[in-house]
Amino acid sequence: MSMNLVTLLYLIASVCFIQALKGLSHPTTSIRGNVFGMTGMTIAVLTTAALIAKLAGSPLGLSWVLVGLLVGGSAGAIMAQRVEMTKMPELVAFMHSMIGLAAVFIAVAAVAEPGALLHGLAKGDPIPAGNRLELFLGAAIGAITFSGSVIAFGKLSGKSKFRLFQGTPVQFGGQHLLNLVLGLATVGLGLAFMATESWGAFFGMLALAFVLGVLIIIPIGGADMPVVVSMLNSYSGWAAAGIGFSLNNSMLIIAGSLVGSSGAILSYIMCKAMNRSFINVILGGFGGDATTVSASGQVQRAVKSGSADDAAFILGNAETVVIVPGYGLAVARAQHAVKELAEKLTEKGITVKYAIHPVAGRMPGHMNVLLAEAEVPYDQVFEMEDINGEFGQTDVAIILGANDVVNPAALQKGSPIYGMPILEAYKAKTVIVNKRSMAAGYAGLDNELFYLDKTMMVFGDAKKVVEEMVKAVE
Repeated sequence: MSMNLVTLLYLIASVCFIQALKGLSHPTTSIRGNVFGMTGMTIAVLTTAALIAKLAGSPLGLSWVLVGLLVGGSAGAIMAQRVEMTKMPELVAFMHSMIGLAAVFIAVAAVAEPGALLHGLAKGDPIPAGNRLELFLGAAIGAITFSGSVIAFGKLSGKSKFRLFQGTPVQFGGQHLLNLVLGLATVGLGLAFMATESWGAFFGMLALAFVLGVLIIIPIGGADMPVVVSMLNSYSGWAAAGIGFSLNNSMLIIAGSLVGSSGAILSYIMCKAMNRSFINVILGGFGGDATTVSASGQVQRAVKSGSADDAAFILGNAETVVIVPGYGLAVARAQHAVKELAEKLTEKGITVKYAIHPVAGRMPGHMNVLLAEAEVPYDQVFEMEDINGEFGQTDVAIILGANDVVNPAALQKGSPIYGMPILEAYKAKTVIVNKRSMAAGYAGLDNELFYLDKTMMVFGDAKKVVEEMVKAVE
């Protein structure tokens, strides 16, 4: 295999990756986008395997690659089959951690055997200063990505009893100063490695980067974890791109740059959707206190509650209904029941639409994927900017497991989420809210919407409640 052919195949794979990102930007083209992505990755992997076989000069090198592909591919296939839709953010965090760790391992291998991995070097030759910089940056970013993603995974799962993996922030005096000192020390050791090619400086830099990844993420509250995952996604891309420069691998450079830039753009979109700045997220705080009470300072307040039959009666007498899906719907796996309810209402001549918040479900596109899984028509699904103007003329807004994305506290100065764009469900003539309990949402804030006179709470598992509504509507 000539290097010209390798370059051409890498270019084709890169075009496939770009088309994959373009396709994944809309539900109607997402399947095509996935096909492009899989095609591009297949071309890149096979090309790299063939290149390794050529450079190694023996089947042993390729054998290790095939073992890695078999183990990693099998693990990925099993995880993809078993993962629940509600666990998708955790899966993404896990994948980012693996990318970061891979960048670290490649950097360590390149420092240990530069003649074997770095382009144009013979055995025993010193590593050029430019390559040292690339290895330092790629390894440091990869280490921060790995340890930070592990903490994010724990915070998203919310099941660990270990303090660092819980959703509430871990904060202590002088925390930001410590992070600054460690960051400067990491850079200092990296520069020392560049100047001296010292193994001690390199591994000292790596150790501090691993610690820094943990310390950066632990003070961030659970409500900001989706932004953090997106940010770590961007980090993993830049780590891969840095290593790509060291290995003179154009595929790594292009793919890493695509992941890094798209992750950064997504982080910006999410921060905007939550009225947060990137600095606010890194400094932590929002979403940390699960005991936060409402603006009035009351913990126990009266609400109007009803049954699924009551809700079905209200829905059956409406002309327009807007369904707001949230994380609770995902947990209950109620998307198919919701589609059936919408179909029953549509048969009665009722106009039904779905309203999607950019960060509903703790991950951009989470609700869109759930609804697509249930084959909800795309023309019934509307983004926040397109649907908010219609809530004032909507007869019934039915909120299924959503909380923070419909919280009017975002309109109140002094609220921790003040200014956050929300779905304006409170403007509907009647509001039906399904929740398991009156527990606060992911941001730890009470929701004034639940206490309005026009709001009826229907408590219970979303799937069970919606199925009862379907029967009552019939």
